[in-house]
Amino acid sequence: MIPIEKVKIIIDTYEKLEKELASSNIDKKDFVKKSKEYSSLGEVIIEAKAYVNFEKDHQELEKIINEKNGEEEMIKMAENEITNLSQKKTEYEKKLKIYLLPKDEADTKNAILEIRAGTGGLEATLFVADLYKMYEKVCLNKKWSFEIINISKSEAGGFKDVILLIKGNNIFSFLKFESGVHRVQRVPETETQGRVHTSAATVAVLPEAEEVDIKINEKDLRIDVFRSGGPGGQSVNTTDSAVRITHLPTGVVVSQQDEKSQHKNRAKAMKILRARVYEAEREKKDKERSRDRKNQIGSGDRSERIRTYNFPQGRVTDHRINLTLHKLEEFLSGDAFDEISQSLRIKDQEIKLTNLKN
Repeated sequence: MIPIEKVKIIIDTYEKLEKELASSNIDKKDFVKKSKEYSSLGEVIIEAKAYVNFEKDHQELEKIINEKNGEEEMIKMAENEITNLSQKKTEYEKKLKIYLLPKDEADTKNAILEIRAGTGGLEATLFVADLYKMYEKVCLNKKWSFEIINISKSEAGGFKDVILLIKGNNIFSFLKFESGVHRVQRVPETETQGRVHTSAATVAVLPEAEEVDIKINEKDLRIDVFRSGGPGGQSVNTTDSAVRITHLPTGVVVSQQDEKSQHKNRAKAMKILRARVYEAEREKKDKERSRDRKNQIGSGDRSERIRTYNFPQGRVTDHRINLTLHKLEEFLSGDAFDEISQSLRIKDQEIKLTNLKN
């Protein structure tokens, strides 16, 4: 049961924000922030008000039932209403509990998704291409926009690595459980004896960090420019357009050479650098709150094997929730992606609900 005080705070905050947003004196920067909070509270305000009024409504119905001269029809209606009211209260409580769960401040952000070939040589690079196509199809299905920040081809026609920026509503909350090692088991085209090989790719999902999220001082950066066309380069430029940025305090290094313009390469590199430094800060805080780490799905470690794609058996298995789908092709085409994605989010909610202190 949720303490009534917690629910009253939701109502009071909502009403206070409503007055502030209607005021002509509100600061423009505050307006955006408070509008988001007001909109978020609006998702549960009806349930919150009904939950607070439950006892009052319940008592009034009990009074009707207990009246000595009450009409039988009225009493029956009141009894039915109490049953309906109790059922609704359970629904309201469930929705309010989910709303009151500890929030990940990054959930509402866009995401930078990085896919890198792991063990398995050229076969791993082909698997990176498969994963890239899968995430591309998911974006199209959900009408998310995505931008290729960096892509590096392999000799086999796959990709050594791909970095995407995915934009939309609450993107990080949808994709954050994709971080980890994805393993593929299949017979490579070059395999003459039909043996199944195991390869892997690493996926990292980082919240896109704005300048307000993490302050990076220019004096903490070492910026090197060089000629594009080295390992991973797609073309040989005659100018020093490629950029390597090192964040000295953390040792984070980002290289970017896809664009012909040094300015564009630097802007893309800074976007990735800011996200990685921001994520490093988040991980540091998570370690300080180690108890919360244990209450999450998986450890959040990118070296953790999270999923296996088995082609001979046509199945995909998520090891964190022991869920297997025998529809590998549909999953890789993005059509069955939500079946695992939603199960992961629901499981995460269940874990947090179990640990939510009333």
